[in-house]
Amino acid sequence: MAEVYEYVRHALLRERVRDIASGAEGELMAVIHENVSGSVAYERWVDLAYIRIPSGREIAVLADNVEAAF
Repeated sequence: MAEVYEYVRHALLRERVRDIASGAEGELMAVIHENVSGSVAYERWVDLAYIRIPSGREIAVLADNVEAAF
């Protein structure tokens, strides 16, 4: 089985961002290409963005839903 994750470069890394779906804002800590299937027979890979919100907690959201916060 291949690795279950891989770091991805992102232009907004360490910048203030907003998740379009939830409206959550914070600092983009990482974008990871991750296997979220939980199955060896069927792999499903997505790009997850990890955002550190003001409380200090990190949330995972779809990387396609991340935009710069102004």
